[in-house]
Amino acid sequence: MLLCCGALFVCAGCGQGPDAGAEKSEFEIDKDFERGPLTVHVRADRAKITIAETVSLELEAAIEPGYEVQMPKVDKVLESFGIVDWDSSGDKLDEEGNVVSKVQYRLEPFLSGTYSIPAFTFVFHDVNSPEEKKYELTTEPLEIEVTSLLGEQRAELQIDDIEDVVEMPQEPSFWWVWALGVIAVIAAGGTWLYLRRRRVRELVRIFKPAHELAYQRLRVLVKEDLVGAGRIKEFYERISDILRHYIEHRFSLRAPERTTEEFLFELANTDVLSQSDKENLGEFLRHCDLVKFAKHEPATDQIQRTFDLVKNFIEKTRSDERKVDVTDMVVCEETAEVGSV
Repeated sequence: MLLCCGALFVCAGCGQGPDAGAEKSEFEIDKDFERGPLTVHVRADRAKITIAETVSLELEAAIEPGYEVQMPKVDKVLESFGIVDWDSSGDKLDEEGNVVSKVQYRLEPFLSGTYSIPAFTFVFHDVNSPEEKKYELTTEPLEIEVTSLLGEQRAELQIDDIEDVVEMPQEPSFWWVWALGVIAVIAAGGTWLYLRRRRVRELVRIFKPAHELAYQRLRVLVKEDLVGAGRIKEFYERISDILRHYIEHRFSLRAPERTTEEFLFELANTDVLSQSDKENLGEFLRHCDLVKFAKHEPATDQIQRTFDLVKNFIEKTRSDERKVDVTDMVVCEETAEVGSV
């Protein structure tokens, strides 16, 4: 009997250990809530993310037979996060005969800091008397820490001064070499345009929403980590260019090729944006000009607010109706990949 009990104990331990550990490691936050026949699980895969990352939120409700539960509408209560994607696995029965409903969301933060995924309210009732009395189960908020892009270098960030003008020695001019070079460039350009036109006729045009193109450029800017390398002026030139091109694609306003004052004058005579958005854009563009042309040295929190302003403006004005022809961009990317191979 002792041998049999020992064998059963070892088998039970071996059967539960790996699976249970793997299940728990999937979510860093996992909270349970119960009321009567209803059990709710609220899970998040991480409690700390950067502003360029997303967090996965899962809501699971298990209700006993004879009752029905209504899942909460997450988009109605979220304030500090946006829904990037969501998925529902439908209703299933567990081993005890309970009806299990599960919905997963992928959330994106708007700003850096510590924010709460708010509490959710689940409403359930008896299937035999749905109109007589309804019951509610309310969960607790989940704290999520969103870290800045600057990381630990925020306090140590320093900007080098501009170097003095250096006079370059004059070299002898070989005009005939330049003339041959210009002729060769013109010939190569003409050949390239001819071949490109032949290929474009066979291409299927590719269109993307203006906000997707802007988000892609922001992700590339984050990966290059210009702020961490101390290249603040280049960072401001790039992020200003991203916002100007987004405004041109989204609202058909010629922003990239105009000065700040010319663009703001045209913007003031249109009604495509609210007055507060116009004022925010004016403040952002003048701040960028100070950094690019007046040797202004922004503080670390100003750099973060600049990035947050651009991201929030794109998120607020995003639309799938205004799309950009990106066929030429895709062709260039494919050509670059083939050349590298």
